[in-house]
Amino acid sequence: MAKTRAPYAPEFRRRMVDLVRSGRDPDDLARECEPTAQSIRNWVASAGGRTGDGEKGSSATDADEPIRLRREVRQLRRERDFLSKTAAWFARETGAPPSGSSGS
Repeated sequence: MAKTRAPYAPEFRRRMVDLVRSGRDPDDLARECEPTAQSIRNWVASAGGRTGDGEKGSSATDADEPIRLRREVRQLRRERDFLSKTAAWFARETGAPPSGSSGS
């Protein structure tokens, strides 16, 4: 008998679609998260967007490249800020000084 699981939450699907639209590869997301790459591509297609496959069948043009890059930079900055705050929290919890501390 095949395994079945409850459907993914709509918010989770939207987040995956947003990540693909910001430049993340569905295969990379599938390795990091539970859904398959094909499921993620299906969610993007049903949301009316690109699949993130780059040159292979993508509807992106040279004019879309700056927009995609701006989105990617925005996403990377959000991730960097989150990781920075998380590292600071862990440093406070363990009593270790933050690595970027000048000590003055």
